[in-house]
Amino acid sequence: MDHTIVHFEIPVNDVEKLKKFYSDLFGWKIEKTQFNEYYSVSTVPVDEMGNPLRPGVNGGMMKKQNPEHKPINYIGVESVEEYSKKITALGGQIIMPKTEIPGMGWFALALDPDGNNSASSRILRRLHSRKCIFSSFLLPLLNVPSNNGYVKKPMVFS
Repeated sequence: MDHTIVHFEIPVNDVEKLKKFYSDLFGWKIEKTQFNEYYSVSTVPVDEMGNPLRPGVNGGMMKKQNPEHKPINYIGVESVEEYSKKITALGGQIIMPKTEIPGMGWFALALDPDGNNSASSRILRRLHSRKCIFSSFLLPLLNVPSNNGYVKKPMVFS
């Protein structure tokens, strides 16, 4: 398996302003989802299962939860448990352990050895062969400890 970015998340201060910016700049399709203040960002078209029809990565956009809320990327891996161990062994830190995305797969949130927020990655294991293009909304929807610098006020399902 290639360990590539399979999803991205862009936290913004002004959703409407940045939605217009990215749509006008790149032609991205940005739509509100059923989840609190979370927008899907389509950089490439997808089929009915959410799989990109051509090379590219889709993502999401949300209102920043705090000033330190940085962009985050999902990396596809074979096993969240194994890669969580590998991250720790290589000097990284798991700040959110393996969490299920019902019907889609699992993820964990990690920091690199320097603790750089902007270099942090989410690990995603795909369920079956389906790509989880709408998975990043789950971090702000979960009750994440407020001391990790990402989410100060967890959002809830609407």
